Amino acid sequence: MSNIYNKMLDFAKQNIAPYTDNVDIDAKFPIDSFEAIKKNKLTGLVVPKEYGGMGFGLEEHTQTVLAFASSCATTGLCYMMHNVATMCIVAYGSEEMKNEYLPKISSGDLLLALAFSETGTGTHFYNPEITVINSDNKLFMNGRKSFVTSALYADYYLVLSNSFEVEGLDSWLVHKDLSGVTFEESSWNGLGMRGNASMPMIFDNVDIDISNRVGTAGSGAEQVFNVVAPFFVIGLSAVYTGVALNACNTIIDYSMSRKYSDESALCNIPTVQNHIADIYTNATSAKHFTLAAAKSGANGDADALAQIISARLNASDMAVSVCNKAMKIGGGTAYAKRITIERLLRDAYAAQVMAPSTDVLSIWLGKALTNQPIP
Repeated sequence: MSNIYNKMLDFAKQNIAPYTDNVDIDAKFPIDSFEAIKKNKLTGLVVPKEYGGMGFGLEEHTQTVLAFASSCATTGLCYMMHNVATMCIVAYGSEEMKNEYLPKISSGDLLLALAFSETGTGTHFYNPEITVINSDNKLFMNGRKSFVTSALYADYYLVLSNSFEVEGLDSWLVHKDLSGVTFEESSWNGLGMRGNASMPMIFDNVDIDISNRVGTAGSGAEQVFNVVAPFFVIGLSAVYTGVALNACNTIIDYSMSRKYSDESALCNIPTVQNHIADIYTNATSAKHFTLAAAKSGANGDADALAQIISARLNASDMAVSVCNKAMKIGGGTAYAKRITIERLLRDAYAAQVMAPSTDVLSIWLGKALTNQPIP
């Protein structure tokens, strides 16, 4: 494991933070940030070195997402999903698929995203209704994905469907420009995470090639729980920990700079000091829990999945708690949106509903701790 957190934190401060406010205000995908990510070839973070990548794994993925999210939760989330889709190719793709896509991902030429959630199954994204049929030796995909992050901006989307060959799920790489692929544009107006470019993606008799199936027939569910679950869930933990850390640093700075007429600072008030102590403790605990869970996952510990799920649940709670207390300290200034606490609070609330939701994850954790199959 390499500790690249501080390096990625510096990168984020220079290449992500300057665009964060406009990403939120304009509900605009962080194009400028991702141009820098591509230019610096960070798209290849989890790609093995033999394909031109950086050769990192779960811990470095977590550190990087955490660093990015500490400046912009939207950027951290979209980047995390790119890594998840990339890891499915790394872990399950054929040698031909790896040779075709991984060098282009490493060079920054390709950005990936996930197309999992559907209206009919909600937060249970691992139960897709989308279909692929074999007609005259041609494969056609039909259906609708409801919340596709990085829609229109990613080049390829990892799509879960029911298998046309066996009982189970298949995983596909689908290019955004294929005939029959459309997006319901301008449908995303989120409370928080406003730059995610999340929108429905429609597949209308999309002619797909068998070479774009990731892994063997029916291996989709295995990919979900062996790759997507750990990288995605710990990634979400990192995103919301980043929100908590951002709020913590922002409100501490504000409490020191906010002066009264007698030149005393807001941070001199004992009640404020109590709130700051709680905020720092909660944000830092989320950081350490998240990084420790990632280490457990990388080491293959027996309870790694339980730790990862716990870290995500904890980070979700801590983000909301930290932002709520920061809003108290910021008072009217925070409520009037003169500092970023209001934005961070809105971003934090996404943690409860983003699939798999905290309610679903709590059930998963209960099953994991009592040796029951998930889901």
